[in-house]
Amino acid sequence: MSITLTVNGESREFEEGTTLATLVESLELKAERLVALVNEDIVERSRFSETPLSDGDTVELVTFLPGG
Repeated sequence: MSITLTVNGESREFEEGTTLATLVESLELKAERLVALVNEDIVERSRFSETPLSDGDTVELVTFLPGG
């Protein structure tokens, strides 16, 4: 079974049981450079693996790039 998430404004299908950590992995992003919001609540990086995602959730991922 799958769930539908809105990730950075785009509707996408994922496996049921997806966590924030597995979402970040599937998008090939580096968690250490991300700020994540799930349904407008900030999620600490240390909690990505224990944050389950549900059908209809909205996830915003913001990547910080090094530089000056």
